[in-house]
Amino acid sequence: MKTHLLLPLLALVAAPAAWSAIGQSAPLPPEHVEFFEKKIRPVLVDKCYSCHAENSDKIKGGLVLDTREGIRRGGDNGPAIVPGDLQQSLLIEAIRYANSDTAMPPKKDGGKLPDQVIQDFEKWVQMGAPDPRDGASKAVAKDDAKAREWWSFQAPKKTAVPAVKDGAWPKNDLDRFVLAGLEAKGLRPVADADKLTLLRRVYFDLTGLPPSFADIEAFVNDKAPDAFAKVVDRLLAAPQFGERWGRHWLDVARYAESSGKESNIAYPHAWRYRDYVIAAFNADKPYDQFLREQIAGDLLPAKNDQQRAAQLIATGYLALGAKSQNEQNGRQFAMDVADEQIDALSQGVLGITVACARCHDHKFDPISQREYYALAGIFLSTETRYGTAGALQNRHPTPLVELPPGSGLATVARALTSTERTRKMDQLEELKKERDGLLAERAGLRRAGKADDNDQRNRQRGLQLIALIGALEAELASVNSAGDPKLLAMGVQDRPAEEAGGMFSRRMREAGRRFAGGREAFTTITDSPLFARGEVDKPGEKVPRGFVQVLSAAEAPPIAPGTSGRRELAEWITAPGNPLTTRVMANRVWHWLFGRGIVESVDNFGTTGRTPSNPALLDHLALRFQEKGWSVKTLIREIVLSRTYQLGSGFDEKNFTTDPENTLVWRANQRRLDAECVRDAMLAVSGDLQVQPPVGSPIAVVGDGPVGGPRGRGINDTLIQAETVNRSVYLPIVRDALPEMLGLFDFAETSLVTGARETTNVPSQALFLLNSEFAADRAGRFAARVLAGYPVGPNGGFQALLPERINYAYWLAYSRPPTEGERAAALSFFSKFPANYQPGATDARPAIKNAATVEAAWTSFCRALFASAEFRYLN
Repeated sequence: MKTHLLLPLLALVAAPAAWSAIGQSAPLPPEHVEFFEKKIRPVLVDKCYSCHAENSDKIKGGLVLDTREGIRRGGDNGPAIVPGDLQQSLLIEAIRYANSDTAMPPKKDGGKLPDQVIQDFEKWVQMGAPDPRDGASKAVAKDDAKAREWWSFQAPKKTAVPAVKDGAWPKNDLDRFVLAGLEAKGLRPVADADKLTLLRRVYFDLTGLPPSFADIEAFVNDKAPDAFAKVVDRLLAAPQFGERWGRHWLDVARYAESSGKESNIAYPHAWRYRDYVIAAFNADKPYDQFLREQIAGDLLPAKNDQQRAAQLIATGYLALGAKSQNEQNGRQFAMDVADEQIDALSQGVLGITVACARCHDHKFDPISQREYYALAGIFLSTETRYGTAGALQNRHPTPLVELPPGSGLATVARALTSTERTRKMDQLEELKKERDGLLAERAGLRRAGKADDNDQRNRQRGLQLIALIGALEAELASVNSAGDPKLLAMGVQDRPAEEAGGMFSRRMREAGRRFAGGREAFTTITDSPLFARGEVDKPGEKVPRGFVQVLSAAEAPPIAPGTSGRRELAEWITAPGNPLTTRVMANRVWHWLFGRGIVESVDNFGTTGRTPSNPALLDHLALRFQEKGWSVKTLIREIVLSRTYQLGSGFDEKNFTTDPENTLVWRANQRRLDAECVRDAMLAVSGDLQVQPPVGSPIAVVGDGPVGGPRGRGINDTLIQAETVNRSVYLPIVRDALPEMLGLFDFAETSLVTGARETTNVPSQALFLLNSEFAADRAGRFAARVLAGYPVGPNGGFQALLPERINYAYWLAYSRPPTEGERAAALSFFSKFPANYQPGATDARPAIKNAATVEAAWTSFCRALFASAEFRYLN
């Protein structure tokens, strides 16, 4: 289909002026502050400040790196950092060791930084070098007593529902809190949204899909006062609700199907956690139970195999994070995994950045380094089973969690015949013998003080053997003695009190260490040392496992001896006295329904985050959430049935002048649909959407291996794109290799907690909707659906049905009829295709060359509807 056919339709699809974003200065996004505090500042302090700080005895090269002004001004040779420009940033050149004269840090201070640290600095510059340091180079002053008075560290307060002047406007108490905030500023909400706008809004918000033509007709014709409530109840009960709201949580849970970072090894069993989350939202599992299962499901009692399996799968939450699996130092790897888990849990559930205290006391919040390592001990006492086999680039293989066979879950794993299993077991024994022989030979050479070429060859062969043995062990571990596939999942379990044996035994890990130069650590339940400046080679006293005291309204639960403490952690997080858990989730729900949280920094309720625009409303929602049994569906229902949710998006000059960012919610925010909604809507409108969920994931079919490998040996580009007609929540989500459409439309950053996605409106998105094969296929199918809906009868020509077809296309795409102007423009467009009016007849009127067919004209028209701003925005 030729793109030039779309040009006559541009008048139909122009974006309203109100949809243009207005740039303005704002505080640094919380995730940027966190990135600097975790990845950049500790390295500067450790490696640079001794020579490049204002309080240094002698500032070398005139370069000061302990202030934002200093690092950008630079020294004698120019600016150390030019935000967004790697080539002009001299600091990047120095840490890359690209120039021996300027290479930093010097060899006497440890030499070149690790590759991952260099990549962090490069990413920081590309982000614009966000730097929260302001003023002189001194540690951020923090009054702990004052910080403990911060609003989010206080328990939610139950306040009386406010009286309002316009008593007829509110539909529920939520509306009264909103209206009171508006009236205090002398403002009034705008008019309500019309029925069609409201219906499209609630369908996308609750299911991520547009309403069908039949759904629209039924709602328009239902004159009952509870017509909208009936729609809401039906959507909350639909299986598509869990797919939509489960995807929201997967953003928070940093869900992905590979490890990311330098090795990027596949996680073939991640999909089970995805399905668990979807099922939990559909079942309206109480949020406190949902959290307890993800933190400590393996430690909770279960009534049957099905519940036991679900709880084990839930702990995949802790195993899903990005990992540097090529890290040689086992202690460093274990600490990095624990740090990632602390970060995911503290931000995702509590909305605070506990992980910022790894290297020093938190610079902004009352969280000490000691408290960080109290939490770290809990996760270091936990074995994280992400299930990747040993290989050259994967020095940290783990088994998976085995699920009860009676749970009735599906699997995509392949069975082994008895002959295959026997052959693989024999092969495994032969490889182990060869490995042991090489180990003995290397040990002999070392005792003799020799290190010849043969020793090096043995090392390389040893690394190959580690990979071969790891792959075979993983394959054999995935089947039972009869060769039938086991039910496996990613997850966690407590480490043993003493070293245990098994296939992934200490002997195997020791073999990997000796060949790869790694070092094992943290194999049993233990308290964590307090590592000076976060450096694993500088352990101090051990810190008893425990929790963050500022969030403990009562005495924290004691951790049972011989256990990790995860169960107690789960109970502490979901305790009624915890001031953050319900607030953070209530705020997330508000953000997902309105496009902006009551607290705008949805992942940061600490002192560097935003304060709530309506504190009383937030506390009201948080307490209601808890009182109603932690039911997410009940909370959503209360919000969407409010008059506040049902407002229109009209403009009011007085309101805008007083509250331009709409923080008080005087109108509905116009929101761009996220990547999944745009893709799924195209599939739904074209009639191609497969609503039946698939089993597993394309990643699961391929199995363990590196991303980017050749076909059959790794996760390749063809597999990653996976252009199926399933809902987008079931697409393969591989770190650093997303399906094209998801990446273009601002998909979540899969290595971070993402409570609020970025939203852009850029040319590459429009080009994709105009030129991609996916868009062309969907437009063609959309056109065929319209033509089939109004076929030409034996006594009627095309012209007689043209208005009906145009109407039908608009109803399908936008959930509304065309305006008179749109209808006239469409008729004018189709007049350029004479074959549409009198098939087979000659006509001298102008026609676009090579496109005078019904199918071509309608495909072009439907693609223009897809490419419009209205298709991808909600009013």
